Amino acid sequence: MSIEERASEVQDNIESKFRSIGKGRYGRVLRMARRPDRNEYRRVVMITGIGVLIIGAVGFAIMWLMNYLPGYF
Repeated sequence: MSIEERASEVQDNIESKFRSIGKGRYGRVLRMARRPDRNEYRRVVMITGIGVLIIGAVGFAIMWLMNYLPGYF
């Protein structure tokens, strides 16, 4: 089998997998998916940002406690 035939076979396999994306287990989810409107997107970004800030604050507090509390014992 030549390189061109092998490349064509691989490309055909990849294309057949992409053609069947909407027909498998997740096809219904992909068909129902829609683009979020401006308010929904803004709300998701705000909630995600608050979560990142909270996780960062907790990490900073743990780092601060590990650096400064052992000096008191």
